[in-house]
Amino acid sequence: MDAGMDRSRTKLHLDPRTKLFMVFVVSVIVLMTATTPLTWALRIGITFVPLALLVAEGRVVSALRFGVLYAVALVLLRFFISAESTGLLMSLLIGYCAIVAQFMPVIIMAWYLIRTTQIGEFMSAMQKMHVPDGISISLAVVMRFFPTFKEEYAAIRDAMRMRGIMLGGGSIVKMVEYRMVPLLFSCVNIGDELSAAAITRGLGANVKRTSVIELKLTVTDKLLMLCFACLAALFVAAKYWKAL
Repeated sequence: MDAGMDRSRTKLHLDPRTKLFMVFVVSVIVLMTATTPLTWALRIGITFVPLALLVAEGRVVSALRFGVLYAVALVLLRFFISAESTGLLMSLLIGYCAIVAQFMPVIIMAWYLIRTTQIGEFMSAMQKMHVPDGISISLAVVMRFFPTFKEEYAAIRDAMRMRGIMLGGGSIVKMVEYRMVPLLFSCVNIGDELSAAAITRGLGANVKRTSVIELKLTVTDKLLMLCFACLAALFVAAKYWKAL
């Protein structure tokens, strides 16, 4: 028991406002194309920050998956794919690798935010930033939707696997009918249940919401925010300095 408590204390616990700021900075950077070696190095470097944070939270498998996918896309674009490549398969591969290389940093950062932030912490952070309740509640429902959606799909997949309905060895029509249709109905139910839970907790009430969670920016939070702000400024300067 003590070992488990000590291990949980070693995990890096960031303020939700820090995570939102990092998502914002990474989103701004991925909207701008990297055209020079310096901008590519900055983009790759800023991608490794959420990967390191996932490892610090004990989510090594997720970090490895994201890292390998991003690295493969970069290697294919750099060494094996050229602008002169032709063919339908090559065009699809170029588009896939370009999308992964462009948007994977913000996907990793958003995944880190969703998987490591409790809804109570998120709502408390939104209140401290004076965000309207309509936006806060919508974002909170979305944050809870994706993990619940993943769990629901895993349950449907296991149930269908027990019945021998698989994409590789079974009928594709049955796979769509027995997996996708239940999943679509589950999505509707998940949205209704999350909305009902938000109303039950009084998130839409016309009173000031209180929270037992006390949020405070630590030294680590401030250093990370400063680091991301400097990386963003350096990226913009490296991209537009000559143009100015």
